[in-house]
Amino acid sequence: MSRKVRHVLGISGGKDSAALAMYMKIRHPEIEMEYYFTDTGKELDETYELIQELESFLGKKILNLEANHSHKNPFDHYLDIYNGFLPSSMARWCTLKLKLEPFEKWIGDDLAISYVGIRDDEDREGYVSTKANIQSIFPFRKHIWSIEVLHKVLHNTNREKVTKLYQLHGAVEMMDRFVEIVLEPQSPKYMFSQKLKDLLQLSISTFNYVVFDFLKDEDFPVSYLDEFSLLDNEDSIDLNKVLQLFKTNGVKVPGYYDEIEFEVNGQKGVYNRSRSGCYFCFYQRKIEWIWLYERHHDLFLKAQEYEKEGYSWMDNETLEQIIHPERMAQIKLDYIATLQKKLIGKNRSNKLVDILASDSEICANCFI
Repeated sequence: MSRKVRHVLGISGGKDSAALAMYMKIRHPEIEMEYYFTDTGKELDETYELIQELESFLGKKILNLEANHSHKNPFDHYLDIYNGFLPSSMARWCTLKLKLEPFEKWIGDDLAISYVGIRDDEDREGYVSTKANIQSIFPFRKHIWSIEVLHKVLHNTNREKVTKLYQLHGAVEMMDRFVEIVLEPQSPKYMFSQKLKDLLQLSISTFNYVVFDFLKDEDFPVSYLDEFSLLDNEDSIDLNKVLQLFKTNGVKVPGYYDEIEFEVNGQKGVYNRSRSGCYFCFYQRKIEWIWLYERHHDLFLKAQEYEKEGYSWMDNETLEQIIHPERMAQIKLDYIATLQKKLIGKNRSNKLVDILASDSEICANCFI
């Protein structure tokens, strides 16, 4: 029985989700996309400016989802409920209450495909809902499927079924190799990652069609689609292509990504914010807290007001401690040294925003 499937794309305020919105508008205008933003009430001004620019480009409204409608903004509302217990990497109630729950309440029991802006040069999965009626798709990657789907399709017990699908969709001249790869069982000598790589190297679009048909017998939202234009997508979108999407379409990259020069003890460096999200996000590096102190002093002071005995944004220091002149200087010097080491190494990009984000812990629901 046919069921309607909604197509939704969340705007985090970051470069990647914004670039994905532009990409989908340009490359797949046939998809009736719903855009949304989960507002914590504690975003940087640049985030709201980006949303306004995107609405102009997209020609449609980006729905603002708020976690509550009390007299307080969403974050402060839930902070009261949690008795002043600040969120942290070990207790991310902000993610649950301000991001996931408003989104899943908005979707309800509808079937939905959620489009996620994880780039092809990133080694992370991003948001994958635990609700069976919501499926994540990743248009920027060589393939568009979540790791859950990939493991299901390439499981050893499904080799015969997948072989038949390749015989249906694969090019005749490559059929022997398709079948050889599919029938080779996963093992310590032939791991899942290698099997996936081998199939994608032969044909990305063929792989996508095989997965799409495989899922027809499974209970995923995409199973209810008669066709899906992203199956023919073989784009590989990395950081440079994301930035090019902004430039080509006349949308300004959020200002917090701008690299700002600073000097300490005769040494020069540059800093910026590497991510979107709340201005007091606990995932920030200490250099980013210093950036906030020096570039958005009023917001730093507001963040400082939340700290009290036993509750701070960082595990080992308070905001008051890191802005002592000697400590600020040390944080900047340590950051310059770390950055120099990364640049000497074979980092995939010399852009500060990529270096900062390449190995830092992040929240997939806020920072894409």
